Amino acid sequence: MSTSKNPLLKWPAETFSYIFRGTPMLIQLYIFYYGFGVLFGSIEGIRDTIWWAAIRPSWPWAVLAMTLNTAAYTCEILRGAIQNTPHGEIEAAKSMGMSHGVMLRRIVLPSAFRRALPAYGNEVIYMLHCSAVLSWVAVTDLTGVARQLRNEYYDPYTPFIGVALIYLLITACLVFGFKSLEGRYLAYLRR
Repeated sequence: MSTSKNPLLKWPAETFSYIFRGTPMLIQLYIFYYGFGVLFGSIEGIRDTIWWAAIRPSWPWAVLAMTLNTAAYTCEILRGAIQNTPHGEIEAAKSMGMSHGVMLRRIVLPSAFRRALPAYGNEVIYMLHCSAVLSWVAVTDLTGVARQLRNEYYDPYTPFIGVALIYLLITACLVFGFKSLEGRYLAYLRR
């Protein structure tokens, strides 16, 4: 939508992207958990409804904050990939008589998704690393478990080194997966 010429579509998409890319992830987590979580919890009668079970825990707010954050970055990755589609491909599609929608579906978007793959791989790894801050809003993650082990056994190094090795292993698997996808779908670009 941020590539649209329609200002009713373009402005909200650009504003969304600007806000979520322009503020730190930790601040977004605090706003969603402490802001919206407390705000909705203070509404009279909400504790008696089924919705209370969904908004009371911290993890739905953390998932929502991380989802919106990665959506903003992914939107910009795809926008850049769409705008960098070679003009020769677009002209060829137009000369074949394709409508704008058909051209997007058959030419522009498949090419853009392939070209966005390396940047999206970086975004996935970034989100993995951002999950380490989830323990700041009472979500138990690897870092939170390491902090608990540190406090329980009075060992400040071993739990965090273990967590770092786990993150490195997961990151290595993601890098390998995305590199193999790039090798398969971007082979035509490496001539």
